[in-house]
Amino acid sequence: MSRTLLTVLVAAGSIAAAFGADREIKVADRLDAATDTLTDMMRASDKGIPQDLIDKARCVVVVPGMKKAGFIFGGKYGRGFAVCRRHGGRGWTAPASILVEGGSVGFQIGASETDVLLLVMNDHAMRHLLADKFTIGGEATAAAGPVGRDLSAETDAMMRAEMLSYSRSRGLFAGISLDGATLRPDEESNRELYGRDVTNREILAGDFRTPTVAARFEHALYRDSSAQRR
Repeated sequence: MSRTLLTVLVAAGSIAAAFGADREIKVADRLDAATDTLTDMMRASDKGIPQDLIDKARCVVVVPGMKKAGFIFGGKYGRGFAVCRRHGGRGWTAPASILVEGGSVGFQIGASETDVLLLVMNDHAMRHLLADKFTIGGEATAAAGPVGRDLSAETDAMMRAEMLSYSRSRGLFAGISLDGATLRPDEESNRELYGRDVTNREILAGDFRTPTVAARFEHALYRDSSAQRR
């Protein structure tokens, strides 16, 4: 067996192990991590997400610790939560569990974890989020979101993109490209969270009460969002 092939197989094994370990994390712990990510990204003074963008978002997706690893052929994997505004914009829905998966080809080596936040800016993109599966950059356009409290929400990125994406890695905030990543419901986590089989469309339609375990996550949304003032 060649040394290059052996390296690729070892890297592939490391990726599978990392992704498999994430599946063992309880929903409650993942919700806590999502809450911390959301709070930090919304409250970072001069490098955070502009408040007016958050206020205009139709939905918010938070994926704490999204993993990216690879050698030549890379992969992305993350589990998080989505919420949308209730009918009339009055408050947020209960969280729906989301899986983010994607691949990339090109020279890369190593592994990393990145917190990701995705703002869904219009009804068309929201309908994709309610679907069984969609690919960013395919069915819905996305752009790396602008950062900084002094930036106007009326940016070219916001005017063109249906979604704006942000990342936090080692304490640094930035926009991030998620083109090619696929989002689909995390049925296993929804079952753990709600005690039965339920679809993301049902949850995000606004008829579900927020589970007690998600109270911190809901509080973080309302603390800095205009949804509490509508």
